[in-house]
Amino acid sequence: MPVADDASAIAAAPEALGPGAGKREETKRANRRAILDAARQVFGEMGFEAASVRDIIRRTPLSVGAFYNYYRSKEEVYEALAADGARRFKPILRAEYDKATDFDSFLRAAITAFFRFSIAEHEAWQMMRPTGERSHAHIRVEGPEQKAVFEEVRAVIADGIERGLAPRVDADYLAAAAIGVAREVCDRMLARRPDIDLEAAVDFAHRMIQGGVEALPAVGE
Repeated sequence: MPVADDASAIAAAPEALGPGAGKREETKRANRRAILDAARQVFGEMGFEAASVRDIIRRTPLSVGAFYNYYRSKEEVYEALAADGARRFKPILRAEYDKATDFDSFLRAAITAFFRFSIAEHEAWQMMRPTGERSHAHIRVEGPEQKAVFEEVRAVIADGIERGLAPRVDADYLAAAAIGVAREVCDRMLARRPDIDLEAAVDFAHRMIQGGVEALPAVGE
C-alpha cells in the first residue's frame, strides 16, 4: 500500500495527529477570521495608508505575536481580504456565463452580479463599523485571487469568441477594459450611498463596455 504524502494526509485527516488537532485547526480559522474582520473595519474607518498592524490587533483578542503567526504585514492582510471576496465571486461569474445566450446578455448579467455582490459586501462591512465612524476610500491590492478572477473573465470571453457569441477581438485587452470600467463605476455607485441606483450604474457600465466593443477592430485587422 503506498504511503500518503504527509501534507495530504494531514489535510485529509487532522485527527490523525491526535485528539487536539481538529480543535487547533478550528482555532486557527477563528483567529484568521478575527484578524480579517478587524482589518475590514480598520481599513474602512482609517483608510489603508493611515492604518497600522497595531490598529488591527487592538480590534482582536490576539497578541502581537499571535497576529504575526498568520500575517507578516497589513499588506498581506488586505490581500487576504481581497482574495476572500474574489474567491467567492468567481463561481458567480461562471454561473452567469453558463446561463447566457450571447455575449451581450452575459456582459449585463456579469456586471449586475458584480454590482450586487459589491453592495452586499459593503453593507456587511457597514454593519460592523462603530456608529458614527466616517467612511474612507479603500485601495485595491491585486492578489492571486484577483488574478484568478481576471483569468476567469478572460477565459469566458475567449470561449465566447470561439463559440461565435462575441466579436473576435483581443480577449486580454477586453477582459482588462471590462473589469476596469466595472470596478470604477461600482466604486462611484457605492460612493453615492445611501442613494444607490443599481440599474442606472449597470446600464451605464454595460453601454460603455458594449459600445466600446462594437468599435473595436477584429483580431488580425
